[in-house]
Amino acid sequence: MEHITLLLGIVIITALVFDFTNGFHDTANAMATTISTGALKPKTAVAMSAVLNLVGAFMSVEVAKTISKGLVNEQGIQPEVIFAALVGAILWNLVTWLVGLPSSSSHALMGGLIGAAVASAGLGAVNGSVVVTKVLIPAVAAPIVAGVASMLAAKVTYKLNGKVGEKTSAKGYKAGQIASAGLVSLAHGTNDAQKTMGIITLALVAGGALAPGSNPPVWVIVSAGMAIAMGTYLGGWRIIRTMGSGLTDLHPQQGFAAQTSAASVILASSHLGFSLSTTHACSGAVMGAGLGRKGGVVRWSTATRMFVAWGLTLPAAALVSAGAELVMRTGDIGVAAVALFLVASCVAIWLISRRQVVDHTNVNGAAAEEAEQPGVVTTAIAAVAVPPAAGTTAAVTDEDLKATIPAATANPQAPTAPAAAV
Repeated sequence: MEHITLLLGIVIITALVFDFTNGFHDTANAMATTISTGALKPKTAVAMSAVLNLVGAFMSVEVAKTISKGLVNEQGIQPEVIFAALVGAILWNLVTWLVGLPSSSSHALMGGLIGAAVASAGLGAVNGSVVVTKVLIPAVAAPIVAGVASMLAAKVTYKLNGKVGEKTSAKGYKAGQIASAGLVSLAHGTNDAQKTMGIITLALVAGGALAPGSNPPVWVIVSAGMAIAMGTYLGGWRIIRTMGSGLTDLHPQQGFAAQTSAASVILASSHLGFSLSTTHACSGAVMGAGLGRKGGVVRWSTATRMFVAWGLTLPAAALVSAGAELVMRTGDIGVAAVALFLVASCVAIWLISRRQVVDHTNVNGAAAEEAEQPGVVTTAIAAVAVPPAAGTTAAVTDEDLKATIPAATANPQAPTAPAAAV
């Protein structure tokens, strides 16, 4: 193994922590639709995804080369810069996981790297043409291409199976979903695991442990693959819930179309060395599949929140990483302060997440609803309604409540408020 200094060792461990968060953050990309349609049990799904992520990590290093050799100039980049980049990426991953938004771990990493590099060495440290051609263009194109392909695939699927009947064909497509979900997991390993390989390789070059232009060593490939597999097995249940049922209601036919389309886009991008966001591709495919079924809808309020998170990922991670890099210029005290800040923030986010636990036991259930104040219409009806006489039923029935409080019908599993409480 190359000569590793203490600071370089800290950077490598932090990179593997990012890889771990990438695993549980992006489990939804491969398994959310499979879990939501019941094709696989939740724990079985994430275990299968973890194994295939590990296998995929060994299939290519093209994306790793884009990160380690193309995104920023290797000359002048110090290990502190890599550490600052990882701080921004990890915090963004955890914040979006906490709120259940499927944002891009890849863009968080690249945003952090760009922000830290600019803060350290100026704009010249970033290769703008690589950012545009291999990051920004794929970021826009991936969800569109995957979405259109998924929508067309879903329409063709329903067309071909029109005479068979939806319930009958659904059984076969559940089996197909398992195969397509495995393909997405394999594709995810070929793309996302390599990003951590690339960042560790860049850190080794920056620390003088590797010659510039070197490919990732075998131990880097193995450790990155193991880290993302472990994170995947834990399962990012909050994001799985959003992807599986928060964006649209999927049937097995749609799930199969979404996963197959997303896997095709991801594998093609990995072959070309594009540092694609698998989250963008899979989210676009899910929305396309939702529109591919007659009567299917996309919950645009959730999609809008997701789009906003996508737009904020690069600049938010870049700003945090740039700030971390500036603090670390003070020397060892600055490095220690940033490390303590990262650990404290991670612990705080985890503690907040314990207030409302989402795991494999309730991932397919409706999200817990916060107690809401009566709406304006309900309050007005209660104010003018004549109180019922003793022994008679209330004038406002349960059906009236369902009509005036849409939130009650949006979640069939939520308890309906009694009329007397209106």
